[in-house]
Amino acid sequence: MKDELIAGMTTFAGYSLGSITVATVPVVVTTTTSAGGIAGWLGFTTAATTIMAAPITVPVGGIVAAGALLTYGGYKVYKHIKSQECQS
Repeated sequence: MKDELIAGMTTFAGYSLGSITVATVPVVVTTTTSAGGIAGWLGFTTAATTIMAAPITVPVGGIVAAGALLTYGGYKVYKHIKSQECQS
């Protein structure tokens, strides 16, 4: 029952907490535009390159779930080690 409760709580947290931006990465974007002047009027095109910042987002629910699972795993390891000590 305890495992299902933890899974349910982390799933709920994943739906309700949103996401955070942890970093931005520069991304090169190339677009084709019409050339200037008479060349553009005749239908010639040119490539325009820009560098944009693309955000890297992480869902807060994923961070909560990972933390909860790591904590629960640590608790289980602690209990296992304690039970081994008691048997010795």
